[in-house]
Amino acid sequence: MHQSNFRVVGFTELPSTAELAAVAARHSLPLVEDLGSGALVQLHDEPQVRDALGAGADLVCFSGDKLLGGPQAGIVVGLAELVERLRRHPLQRALRADKLTLAALEGTLALYLDPERALREVPVLRMLAEPAEAIRTRADRLAELTGGAVEETIARVGGGALPLAELRSFACSVEQALAAPLRQGEPPVVGVVRDGRLLLDCRTLADAELAEVAAAVARARG
Repeated sequence: MHQSNFRVVGFTELPSTAELAAVAARHSLPLVEDLGSGALVQLHDEPQVRDALGAGADLVCFSGDKLLGGPQAGIVVGLAELVERLRRHPLQRALRADKLTLAALEGTLALYLDPERALREVPVLRMLAEPAEAIRTRADRLAELTGGAVEETIARVGGGALPLAELRSFACSVEQALAAPLRQGEPPVVGVVRDGRLLLDCRTLADAELAEVAAAVARARG
């Protein structure tokens, strides 16, 4: 099982997937690896699904959301015989995804046929890959709209993946007193309270959302 939202550092050692696959093969046991986040492209040190399969895992489990960027779902890939056994299990009818989930998942996976397109169009990948200079430009614009200030900050991935990754980012800083009314507004706007200010990290915003966020700040100020 992959350490999806934590890391153990220091005098530690973990067996590789290939080493575990060799042990499983000697005992005629299937090796199932739970990757958690479902990375299909290279993202920092997060293991990719193809790497786990290539190293000898018989089945690999991962999420349809998180780093993959699709609908919330559980995905199992690997040896056709084992996948078929899962498909025929009586519990499968209770756990199977509905048609809307499958349609959303198909649309997301189709983007990965062109990895460069996926990096542009899958929101979570775009946020992770966007250059800091582009985020600074967005923060400048939001600061102009809200009367706030621009602050350099560090963004973290969270969500069960890349627990040690730190991304250079920029935020629009406004009054700390706005934190609660912004959270409780419609739509909610969630920032980070730090040193008496509320930081709205612009790595998690799209250009098209700036006016909406600025309007929410104006309403929160009353």
